[in-house]
Amino acid sequence: MAAIPERVHLTYLVNGEEVPVSFAPYKTLLEVLREDLNLTGTKHGCELGECGACAVLIDGEPKLSCLTLALECGGRSIQTVEGLAQGTTLHPLQAAFADHGGSQCGYCTPGMLMTAKALLDGNPNVSREQIKQAISGNLCRCTGYQQIVDAIESAAAEMRGARK
Repeated sequence: MAAIPERVHLTYLVNGEEVPVSFAPYKTLLEVLREDLNLTGTKHGCELGECGACAVLIDGEPKLSCLTLALECGGRSIQTVEGLAQGTTLHPLQAAFADHGGSQCGYCTPGMLMTAKALLDGNPNVSREQIKQAISGNLCRCTGYQQIVDAIESAAAEMRGARK
């Protein structure tokens, strides 16, 4: 029987940059992002896959990093909330969340932003119902969701070139 290695050595493509990473094989992607790569924008929430606070994009698809083994991500493209802005220029979603009060305590915001980004990357012509459906796995205890949906709708309009 083969021995389980103490550390695994992989390369990720994180926010557009190749990143070598070494971690214990039992770690989740959430733990590696926060503890080993110091990308703390991705939040520890329920750690059961029920709140969406830990959502990141893996190969463009929203995934819960608390349920994803870090071992599964070697060579894959991972985008976290830290990768949204381009220098000092906010992504349209980030700007819209600020403009519409889509973030109060801010804990759910990274997961909301990443889930919304995947939605709008797939279709910037989304309806309010499609927005609500897409973020239904992201829990927020502060805003009541109205401001979040408004922000995503506004960002979608901006991304289409039709300011709202």
